[in-house]
Amino acid sequence: MAVSSTKKFFTGVKEYSLITLGVLIYVAAWIIFLLPNNLIGGGATGIASIIQYATGIKAGYTYFVINVGLLIAAIFTLGKSFGSKSVYAIILTSVGLNLGQELVPQEFIQIMALDNGKLMSTIIGGVLVGVGIGMTMTQGGSTGGTDIIALIMNKYRGISPGRTILVIDVVVILFSMVMPSYTADGALIPLTEKITIAVYAWILIFVMTSVLDAYVSGSRQSMQIFVFSKKYESIANAVTGDLHRGVTVLDGTGWYTKTSSKVLMIVTLKSDLNVLLKFINNIDPDAFISISSATAVYGKGFDTIKMKDKNKSKE
Repeated sequence: MAVSSTKKFFTGVKEYSLITLGVLIYVAAWIIFLLPNNLIGGGATGIASIIQYATGIKAGYTYFVINVGLLIAAIFTLGKSFGSKSVYAIILTSVGLNLGQELVPQEFIQIMALDNGKLMSTIIGGVLVGVGIGMTMTQGGSTGGTDIIALIMNKYRGISPGRTILVIDVVVILFSMVMPSYTADGALIPLTEKITIAVYAWILIFVMTSVLDAYVSGSRQSMQIFVFSKKYESIANAVTGDLHRGVTVLDGTGWYTKTSSKVLMIVTLKSDLNVLLKFINNIDPDAFISISSATAVYGKGFDTIKMKDKNKSKE
């Protein structure tokens, strides 16, 4: 019981640490590269940035208000564990968007973003936003806004997070075209420049969604492993007892030696592969191991098969 509690504690620390890092990356993208260039994106942060350009109200306040309703919906659909992590991420993001604009030196922003132009800031910002959201999502949390909706759609409809965010972001960008926008110096941005900014927004969304889908898909990639070892019982016990992964024991025959043997088949996430290999190596350094990528894995501990209800579709 004590071992289980300790492991649960360290797992929680790891998850919240990665969520914190993801949020900081996300916030850095906005306060360093996007907001200083009057660039826009989609979702809650995009709306918050549009309001900041129009009214001067810092993005963190609007961001927090928008996410309250979405967070309530997420708790009911995705579970309380999602809610607790996302409350943390949303509060941290809201505070970061406000304080970050005061704490990050203007000279640093000038060198990193303004001097490099809007296009480069858009690309760098898009990469960082995608990584930040992806890192938070894979730990069971959310930076709020449209990625909450994306997780709900992914759970019930099987639609990729990037595609859902893309559709919603289109609406936000169109909304930005009808809202007045002012620079930090108080100058009104003309319509012609807003059209250019909207083009940059499309680039930002494309980069962000591509990075997000690549990050999420990579972290969820599964591996199929075959282990040939005389110490198969010890390895199987370690995998099931310590790593909490299923193991299937198959009967095999070495055709060259004509001797019977046992083969372990293990399916695990790519992120857990190195830990698994260390376990096997510690038990039997001479074990023969075959590893291959699994295109899709469905079942307990992995993905679920999502089927559309044909009767509802007809209705």
